Amino acid sequence: MNEKRNKRLMHIIKRVHGLIENDDLQKQRNSQNQLGSVFENDKRFRFIPVTVNTMHCEWTEYVYSNPIENDFKIIFYCHGGGYMTGSCMYAREITTKLAKKNSCKIFSFDYRLAPEHPHPAALEDALSAWKYILSCGYLPENIIFAGDSAGGNLCLVLTLLLKQLEMQMPKCLILFSPWTDMTTSGKSYHSKELLDPVLDNNYIQKALKCYLQDTPPTSPFVSPVFADFNGFPPVYIQVGDNEILLDDSQMLYNHLLKYNVYAQLDIFPGLWHVFQMSPIKASRTAINKVHTFISKLDTL
Repeated sequence: MNEKRNKRLMHIIKRVHGLIENDDLQKQRNSQNQLGSVFENDKRFRFIPVTVNTMHCEWTEYVYSNPIENDFKIIFYCHGGGYMTGSCMYAREITTKLAKKNSCKIFSFDYRLAPEHPHPAALEDALSAWKYILSCGYLPENIIFAGDSAGGNLCLVLTLLLKQLEMQMPKCLILFSPWTDMTTSGKSYHSKELLDPVLDNNYIQKALKCYLQDTPPTSPFVSPVFADFNGFPPVYIQVGDNEILLDDSQMLYNHLLKYNVYAQLDIFPGLWHVFQMSPIKASRTAINKVHTFISKLDTL
């Protein structure tokens, strides 16, 4: 992608994101849902609502050209939004792409949001969702965790919790621009702030205040860069090099390697936070790389 076109794209992304951002969290949540609602009449996909302990959840299936090839394999998707916003509907910007490319069903869920429900509410809901999936007969070795931003964080801390509870962990984790360090120690929080069209430090600080409340930011269950990753499943990370969470991904990757976890990090030049949601060629490339990673694991 040439530099001039990239700058123009980032300007557009910043403007669009600015329309969504709102000091009124409920209005921001509604705006995100409106974006996701464009898929409602897309006949290529089927969205099946389910309820788990009063929590709204959703199955996403690609049904346009061919039946699902891997009915035994699913992707368990955790949406992003700084733990303050986001939903299954907003996540359709990515879950539809994953369903289409991987020929499998995607399960997503509307965990409780901060500040109404701070940590550990989202983690508790994720555990409930996991137990529901197991009750449906899916085997952990056929379940892939995936998530963007705070959803990437949730994938990591849920896996840590499963490990602590001595429950089986998923096949692997797919993380898009994961938020991994709530102490915000990475240099990219400042060096990339003027470049990042999606996130800034004001937003990060607001999210920290809403979500953490009395939880120390050094806890591995909010900042998994401080976790013990012994015995962790394989992890694939994608991040743009124009985003403030760049160092979060790099630190996570290095920490995983320290514990001999099978990990891969792809840094996409000139791209922004969770660029996979955008209708651009790089997004398709990224989703193709996810498919390649999962397929490679099947052969190991």
